[in-house]
Amino acid sequence: MKLGKICLSILCLSVCFLSCKKDDDGDDTVTVEIRDRAEQQIVDNDSIIEYLETHYYNKSDFEGNTNPKIADLKIMSTEGLTISSDADSLLINAVGAAKTTVYADTDYEFYVLKLNQGGGEDSPTFADNVLVNYEGFTLDNEVFDSAVTPVEFDLIDLVPGWRKVLPDFNVAESYVENNDGTVDFVNSGVGVMFLPSGLGYFSSATSSISSYSPIAFKFELIHTTENDHDGDGVPSYLEDLNGDGDLFDENTDEDFVNGFPLYNYIDSDDDGDGIPTIYEDIDGDGDPTNDIGKNGIPKYLDPEETESNT
Repeated sequence: MKLGKICLSILCLSVCFLSCKKDDDGDDTVTVEIRDRAEQQIVDNDSIIEYLETHYYNKSDFEGNTNPKIADLKIMSTEGLTISSDADSLLINAVGAAKTTVYADTDYEFYVLKLNQGGGEDSPTFADNVLVNYEGFTLDNEVFDSAVTPVEFDLIDLVPGWRKVLPDFNVAESYVENNDGTVDFVNSGVGVMFLPSGLGYFSSATSSISSYSPIAFKFELIHTTENDHDGDGVPSYLEDLNGDGDLFDENTDEDFVNGFPLYNYIDSDDDGDGIPTIYEDIDGDGDPTNDIGKNGIPKYLDPEETESNT
C-alpha cells in the first residue's frame, strides 16, 4: 500500500479542527476597526522578536532524532534562568534570519523553527492539499487549536502564513502500520511558524484569539496532493501567472459571478472565449500550458485562439 492510499484511509476516519482556516464562520468571530497593515507589522514583529528572545526549546531532544514529532517539542520561558544570549537553544538563534514576503501589498517578516526537513520526495506548492498534525498557540503560550490525528487542509483555505511556510518542507518518508491498526508516519517535515497577524487572522477575533495577535503553529507535514480546483488540466499553482504566490489577483477574462471575481484557478474557461481550457490542450498531452498560439502565449489564455481538441 502506498503512502497516498494510507493517507486517504486516515482522512476518512479523522476529524478536522478548522480554527487555522482563514474563514471561520463560527458565531464567536467578530470584526474590529481595520488598522494599517504596515504599521501593524512593525508592532507584531517586535512582539515576535521579544518572544523568541525570551523562550528556548529542548534542542538536545532533537539532536540525532530521525523521526521527531511536535509532541516532543517543549518551548519554555527563560524567566528566572540564566541562558547565554548566544545559546543555540534560544529561539531567536534557532530560527535564524527572518523570512520575508509580500502579502496584501505589505512587506512582512516571519520566522520558522525548522526541526526536520522531512524525508519524502514531495513538497507542497502554496495551492495544494496537505495532510498534517498541528497545534496553534498564541504568544502567551495558550493553545487555541490542534489536531491529534492527521487532518487534510487545502492551503488556499488557510491563513496566508501556511502558504508561505509549508512549501519549504518535505512530506514524510514512509509509514509503519501498527498491530492495533494505527499508522505512524516516519521522518515527516516538522517545524514551528511564528506569524505576524497580517499573515494570520489580522483584524478577526475569536474567543481564543484577539484581533491583531501574532500567532504560532507547530506542524508535522505528512503528505501532499496537487490541486486543480477547476479541473481544467492546469494545476492550481500554475494559475498564478505573475508568480507572486497569490491566486486571488489572477482573473484573465475579468469575469464575475454574483458580484464575485471568478479567479483563474476556479474558472474552467480562463480566457472567456467559450472554449473550456481543458479543450484548448490541442496536442492532447494533458497540459494546456504548452500549447502556444500565434500571439506567443498559451491558447487557453488568449481569447483570439478558439481552436478546440474536440
